[in-house]
Amino acid sequence: MSSSSQSSSSQPPSGAPFQAIRDLIPMMPLASKDAIAAVRARQAELTKPPGSLGRLEELVEFLAAWQDKPEPTMDRPLVAVFAGNHGVAARGVSAYPASVTRAMVENFSAGGAAINQICASFGLGLKVFDLALDIPTLDIAKAPALEEAAAAATFAYGMEAIDGGVDLLCLGEMGIGNTTIAAAIYHGLYGGAARDWVGRGTGADAEALARKIATVEAAVALHRPFLADPLELMRRLGGREIAAIAGAIMAARIERVPVILDGYVVCAAAAILHALDASALDHCVAGHLSEEGAHGEVLRRLGKRPLLDLGMRLGEGSGAALSAALFKAAIACHSDMATFAQAKVPGRSETSDA
Repeated sequence: MSSSSQSSSSQPPSGAPFQAIRDLIPMMPLASKDAIAAVRARQAELTKPPGSLGRLEELVEFLAAWQDKPEPTMDRPLVAVFAGNHGVAARGVSAYPASVTRAMVENFSAGGAAINQICASFGLGLKVFDLALDIPTLDIAKAPALEEAAAAATFAYGMEAIDGGVDLLCLGEMGIGNTTIAAAIYHGLYGGAARDWVGRGTGADAEALARKIATVEAAVALHRPFLADPLELMRRLGGREIAAIAGAIMAARIERVPVILDGYVVCAAAAILHALDASALDHCVAGHLSEEGAHGEVLRRLGKRPLLDLGMRLGEGSGAALSAALFKAAIACHSDMATFAQAKVPGRSETSDA
């Protein structure tokens, strides 16, 4: 595992900060129809009834389509975990203090977290990105979390996550207070009542939950005149990990790297891109259904059907990493299973009545 850090002096992309992000939208490639056709042709020859592997067959098509390869690979899968601290944590919205964020990043580095064990089990690379943990974002109930230039710079920093030849990206996060941030993003994007989007996070008691709901209400009310622009919403209600994850998703799209989204917080970053362009998440799948907040409703709005439903709400990229094992199995079946001709097994046409 390696770790990276970002200082508050990072430079934004060239040009006007948010315009440089908007200019990426027309650059997004489409799924490869030729690769999908090649996968389906091979699937028809494998020693199994058509469609009998269900979603495993869909996963191979998905990988091929976005890697633009008739034979998709999973040679360099990466779990990228982005860690940030939030000014809103000082409001007592979590069961743990903000210092836990850094402690957990150190635990990742020492190999002691759940995500370390999952990555080791399935041969996944792991990188943890320390996003200026000693400089929390501002309290979103009082001010925008970030300046525009800082938000754009963090987005650009997140785009660097796929450097080095990644062929499958699993996204995760760590940050005390970030389920409050995610709930505010959903409330700002989708409306309804704040309590519709707020969950207990790391285990908030009833009093902390009430503070959390009140904080989300206050933050969205304060920034509401500016929330029609998804990028403005990102910098006002989000955090550094939200901006960086959004950047990683966008870079993956441009470089044709398929993405597995983790849970409630990662999907808040994805929801911002989805609000920018409804096709921006076509190269993404939902790794799992989190128990946190209204994640199921979020996935419905994003048009994503989760691969796993294990009652998890840990974060860290844990659900995304677990679902990567399904991709590994799907590729193995597609690539290594014998064809009817190789196995000398009669195909359907050879066994049907004349």
